[in-house]
Order: sequence, then structure tokens, then C-alpha cells
Amino acid sequence: MKEAEHYSKKLHKQFEPAFILDSFSEEREGGMTYDTTRGEIKYKDIAFALIDVPGHEELIKNMISGASYGEIALLLVSAKKSEGINDQTKRHLFIAKMMGIDYLVVAVNKMDTVGYLREPFESIKEELMDFITKIGFDRSNVSFVPVSAYIGDNLVKRSGNMRWYRGRHLLELLYENSKHKGAKDDGALRITLQGLLNDRKDLVAGRIVRGHIKVGEKGTCIVPLNVNVSVKGIIVKGKRVKSARVGESVALELDKEVNKDPRGAIICGESYCPIARARINARIFVTGRLNGRLSIRFNGMEVECSSIKMASQIDTTTGEPIGNKRVKALNAIDAELELVKKIPAESFAETRELGRFVLYSGKEFAGIGIVK
Repeated sequence: MKEAEHYSKKLHKQFEPAFILDSFSEEREGGMTYDTTRGEIKYKDIAFALIDVPGHEELIKNMISGASYGEIALLLVSAKKSEGINDQTKRHLFIAKMMGIDYLVVAVNKMDTVGYLREPFESIKEELMDFITKIGFDRSNVSFVPVSAYIGDNLVKRSGNMRWYRGRHLLELLYENSKHKGAKDDGALRITLQGLLNDRKDLVAGRIVRGHIKVGEKGTCIVPLNVNVSVKGIIVKGKRVKSARVGESVALELDKEVNKDPRGAIICGESYCPIARARINARIFVTGRLNGRLSIRFNGMEVECSSIKMASQIDTTTGEPIGNKRVKALNAIDAELELVKKIPAESFAETRELGRFVLYSGKEFAGIGIVK
């Protein structure tokens, strides 16, 4: 706080709370966020990690990186007419929905600069809601709140300056939405493997992204290695345990050796396994040129694409399909990707961690995709 206050004075500004998260001198002097930053708070029985992401279109890669870990989207829109809604506002919403975020809180900020009037708030709400529902958000999962972050109106308590607003304050809205989210534990086991441990071929490291596992569990297979195994031991945080559940990182002691590199492979229950496939249908948010050698990075593996066939292109600022056959950066495409080898992919709606990938053109980041 003291450091941010000192820098504010250095730039001849009043105290600038944004400097607490925007810590680079380029961010403070240029007035924009360049990198993602995390701020952690606790409210009631929930601990929140707020991921601050940049808004400028040239920094879209950084925004995607932060959004890919999000469970709730908090969109800030300025109430000032000269700022307000722009193409990038809508683009960020499109990305958030594409990345599997279903719950959205829109904070209309700087209400103190428009005299706390209701009209600017309602105008922004009306314009955004049309777009929000067009790209797939359920109206019942979207909340709007008028705030003045600088003054503190409607952040952690109801504001007396906007008595026309009857809803909850911002933190209470985040709290309510957090109750809807949770990792999937429906018994369909999915463990993404990261490799072998201590050069032992019978000891693998991974993370449970769906379901749960217990010692002695049989009928477990590794896809796409086509190896059937039983679990002799489970280690979590250095301790041997009898079982582990979704969200935990584990070391698994197997009843047989794995003779191939398991990075990117999946441990699953034998009765309900993902299909290893070389052809996937995907939606891709494009950030660069799709030419030259294309490859995807999926669960720690890099796999080359032998072909990509575009079915349609979507304008991410309107949500509408466009007929232009030439792919434009910052638009989305629906396409079929042919890979040179099979990967254990599932639809993004089924298992997020097995349904998303990063697309590269040569060594250049070219987009992010989800399996449809």
C-alpha cells in the first residue's frame, strides 16, 4: 500500500489503488495492465483468487492465459460514455464463454463520474445483455452491479449513493456465484499424467481432473498407451493415502511398469474411457496466421497437425457467423483438425482439461481451441 502510494505521488496523481496490482512501471505510467496478477481475498467461508488480466487487444494472449483458470468472470465496464463498451469488451466475453465460464458478474464502474445516475447503468446493461445471451450465457447466470471502485460504492457494502439499485454488492454476488461451481466428481475417472517419478517405471505422477481413485482399484487403463493397470499405492503431498479425489495431484504406484513416456496420457476407469483420436472438431479463437507448420499443445504434449479444414468463421464482437473464407486474427473458427497421432481428447463440455489445447504456427502462438 505504501509503495503504491509513493508511486502515485511520483506521477503527480492521487492515490491510485490499481498500482497495488499493476506493479510494473510501464503499467503505471502507461495506464494499462500488461500482465496477469493474482490477488487473494477471503469472504465468509470462500477464498477467492482474483486474476487481473489485461484488456488491450495486443495482449490477448495474456488475457487468455488468465481466463483459462477462471470459474467466474468479472467484467469491468466504465460508465463514462467516452470509455464504455468497445469491441474488446465483447471479445473478452466471447473468450470467457468459450473457455467454459458460465457465471458472469458485470461491474459498471466509475458511477461517481456520471453523478450516480441510473440511466448510464441501464443503457450499458441493455446493450451488453443482447450480446451476452447471443454467445451462450444463460440470463439467470448474469448479474449487473453499479460500482465506484475508487470511492468504494457497492464493493463490500451497499452504497447510499445509488438507492435505486436494489441488488447485492459486488462481493456478495461473487460469493453467490461461487456456490454453483465445482469440479466434476461423477465417478468417471480422469487422471492427466505428467510423467514418471524417480526413474521408476511403476510410479507415475498426475492430477485427478474428474472422479476419484482408491488403492487396489482394478480395471484401470492408460489411454492412448493401451495399458491396463491396478493401483498398489497412492501418495498425496508426500503421504501415503487410501484414496484421492478430484483436484488432487497424486503419485500412483502401479502393479506393472509403463515402458513408454506417459506424459499427456490419461488414467481412467476401464468401463468409461475417452477415445484416443487423430481427428477432432474444434472451435478456435485465432490470434495469429494459420500457415506453415501447425501443431497443438495438449496436456503437456506437442502434436503436429497434418491438416486443418475450416467449416465457419465467427465475428467475436457480434457473435455472428461471417462468410469470409480468409481467417482473420481475433475471430473464431469452427474447424476439423487432423493430427499425426492420436490423443485422448473429449469434448470441452464433458471434461475441460481434456477438451482444450493451444494452437501454434511454427513457434508462434496462433490461438486457443476447445474440442466440440
